Amino acid sequence: MSYVSCALRAATPRCLPAPWRSPRPFSSATGPTAKKSVPYQKTLKEEGSGTGEPSRPLPPSAEVVVVGGGSLGCQTTYHLAKQGVTSVVLLERDRLTSGTTWHTAGLLWQLRPSDVEVELLAHTRDVVSRELPAETGLHTGWMENGGLFIASNKQRLDEYKRLMSLGKAYGVESYVLTPSQTKDLYPLMNIDDLYGTLYVPKDGTMDPAGTCSTLARAATARGATIIENCPVTGIQVRADNFGVKRVYAVETAHGTIQTPCVVNCAGVWARALGRLAGVHVPLVGMHHAYVVTERIEGIQNMPNVRDHDASVYLRLQGDALSVGGYESNPIFWEEVSEKFAFGLFDLDWDVFMQHIEGAINRVPVLEKTGIKSTVCGPESFTADHKPLMGEAPEVRGFFLGCGFNSAGMMLGGGCGRELAHWIIHGRPEKDMYGYDIRQVASVSLPSRRFHHSLTDNNRWIRERSHESYAKNYSVVFPHDEPLAGRNVRKDPLHEELLRQGCVFQERHGWERPGWFNPRGAAPVLDYDYYGAYGQERHRDYTYNRLLGDEYTFDFPPHHGLIKNECLTCRNALALFDMSYFGKFYLVGPEATKAANWLFTADVSKAPGSTVYTCMLNKRGGVESDLTVSRISPGDPASPLAPAFEGDGYYLAIGGAVAQHNWSHITAVLQDMKLQCKLLDCSEELGMMSIQGPLSRVVLQEVLDTDLSNEAFPFSTHKLTTAAGCTVRAMRLSFVGEMGWELHVPKADCVKVYQAVMQAGARHGITNAGYRAIDSLSIEKGYRHWHADLRPDDTPLEAGLAFTCKLKSSIPFLGREAVEAQKAKGIFRRLVCFTTEEKVPMFGLEAVWRDGEVVGHIRRADFGFAIDKTITYGYIRDPTGGPVSLDFVKSGSYELERMGVTYPARAHTKSPFDPDNKRVKGFY
Repeated sequence: MSYVSCALRAATPRCLPAPWRSPRPFSSATGPTAKKSVPYQKTLKEEGSGTGEPSRPLPPSAEVVVVGGGSLGCQTTYHLAKQGVTSVVLLERDRLTSGTTWHTAGLLWQLRPSDVEVELLAHTRDVVSRELPAETGLHTGWMENGGLFIASNKQRLDEYKRLMSLGKAYGVESYVLTPSQTKDLYPLMNIDDLYGTLYVPKDGTMDPAGTCSTLARAATARGATIIENCPVTGIQVRADNFGVKRVYAVETAHGTIQTPCVVNCAGVWARALGRLAGVHVPLVGMHHAYVVTERIEGIQNMPNVRDHDASVYLRLQGDALSVGGYESNPIFWEEVSEKFAFGLFDLDWDVFMQHIEGAINRVPVLEKTGIKSTVCGPESFTADHKPLMGEAPEVRGFFLGCGFNSAGMMLGGGCGRELAHWIIHGRPEKDMYGYDIRQVASVSLPSRRFHHSLTDNNRWIRERSHESYAKNYSVVFPHDEPLAGRNVRKDPLHEELLRQGCVFQERHGWERPGWFNPRGAAPVLDYDYYGAYGQERHRDYTYNRLLGDEYTFDFPPHHGLIKNECLTCRNALALFDMSYFGKFYLVGPEATKAANWLFTADVSKAPGSTVYTCMLNKRGGVESDLTVSRISPGDPASPLAPAFEGDGYYLAIGGAVAQHNWSHITAVLQDMKLQCKLLDCSEELGMMSIQGPLSRVVLQEVLDTDLSNEAFPFSTHKLTTAAGCTVRAMRLSFVGEMGWELHVPKADCVKVYQAVMQAGARHGITNAGYRAIDSLSIEKGYRHWHADLRPDDTPLEAGLAFTCKLKSSIPFLGREAVEAQKAKGIFRRLVCFTTEEKVPMFGLEAVWRDGEVVGHIRRADFGFAIDKTITYGYIRDPTGGPVSLDFVKSGSYELERMGVTYPARAHTKSPFDPDNKRVKGFY
């Protein structure tokens, strides 16, 4: 009999006590081995005709064709049918679940460090535990045995306490247990090295065959058609009259189905399916494994266990355990076989050994427990460990539902429902921005989530996918940054700021300033794979050491440096390099028609004006907030003032969400068939923001224009010169101070930067980064899109009604929804809270009002000018009534951070400069 301890000894030469000390090939191209055993009583491998013919005839047409019969394909088909799309066809090349789903562990943990994912997981649980049994009378195999998260140190338990607090906002029952309480719950567990645990009693386990076969039964009953043994051989794509590529039909060896919509749920095989349509799918295949033990006396009815610090999970398997995890040296599956169905790989014990060590430490009885079988199969992983969903870049009507990073079962129900709504209505119901791959219709143009310079870069995809896999069980700290795939996009000031101690953050491939370290440069080095694959780890890596200082739920050691940047901005002036911002031009004969429809505010003003505005979706949700400046035609060769016919608008948008904006605008222009163009000058222009009470004094020495309030009022812009270079100066602020943005051709950025810094030196100017911007902006009450402002929030809920031109008769996208909400009442509202106690908060804290949980915090930071912790979160009335300002003012509030509550004060106006005097130059 093979014992777990024997496997450990066999995999670990005595002279090499750690697996990463024995270099091995970077990847494996080997195919599947002989049949292995999965720990399920039933799989769908044995079901089917075995004739190789489709399980039923193909229809000539369909509204939607879903390709791939795993968890996501079945969930999406079911939810499409449930939402009224009866002409939906699911095509599976072999049999349902035959790719990855059939061997998945099927774990479902309800708590994640994301409010949206908590909601997605809740729906999956509801589907498998309640909806499907009620609809079909069949048991899906759902088992509610609970979940137990193991903490071996304070930081890990603090992370779990954050999840517990967030769970209270969603009604997820959870408890922090002491080591002795954990022993009572799980007698076989070693608690000698435990700091504590988080117990979630209603977590559980799904059965892949039971779940997918029941989904298929329910979808078919609602009119869907599921066809097995029918591989797709081609995707027909045609261009419309405007040159936009759209899905036309799906080809198989057994016939063609005409359809305007294809959903790629092909998992590891999604890249090959995407190529059939000319769509790039940025994911990689990896080996992912677990072992199944022999019978263990006393293990029955125990909860599933996740020991993140040991990188191991223990899944209850009847009277045995499945043991798996995430290692630092996973094997890439280089040559993905099209014929691979219900197949497994040989387990590489050198790779898997670290999980055995962790498992034996946690449950010592495993040392003398036999191994019944090994399960090593393919899984798809992405560069940011998030699924790929939404409409693809190159072809309208080609949707993605793939790249689920081993979470396809537990996220499947929630994501299947959102994907169905996306297909039917054009947008999901929830904020799926983090999963959204949608791009415009040309590969030369950027995606919402990954710029084309990234998705076409195999090295970047591999590095980032490896790091995401290897860090899957790491503590999720609020200010962590990747080490992989860095230095891809640098702005013109990068080297200048690096020399001055800039510690960079990465956003959308860009290196942007985070904060400044007075001890010197901290460059980001080439990725070392954390020492895996025989790579030598970097030694004395300054950037990594500074990043390690961020690994805390307390204030980091450089909290005081960020404070200095903020207070210098408030009291003198600071220069912020914001060059990574998206900079677009909307120009053409119908540009004003497009602008009126796209933007909530009235932007059709005279050239020289700048307007802060939102863009909405049909449901009134905020897709973006940005500034729009009316411009006049200029020189064809100038990125500052392009030539155009008709009207022109200059759009400046936060760089992390710029491509989301590009995609949203482009889709609207395509759908409305408007005669105008969207031009991207993000790479051609740099952007510096000089903010603070002394900004006018300093810039008046640099700019060749009058900066007085009368000559250059707030929210205006003009072309002028700085240090002999033409720039666009724009009087705006993201931090609540008097200041100007300088939009500068990239070749002139260093010269202009040096001129400003030289002029500001005697006035105490400082460089400042985005950590300071985060603090300063929350202090002033400015919104950050995708933090306290998302596609599932409306302007009325977010306190941005002033951006909507409701007093005019001009229609805009989302206006009807906003007007309907205004008439009905606001049932959730964004509220600012401050705490007297100086305690760090980061978001996800529960909001208590008069003893009841009424919401959770979306965004938090420390405000140095008011010397308080500041948070923003949406609250509801537990009775279901509207949330008026009187409701906000009348409550007594507490914020729960890691299980501890802190008295909080609610504000209906910004706690700093509520009268908005400073941005207008009145100090």
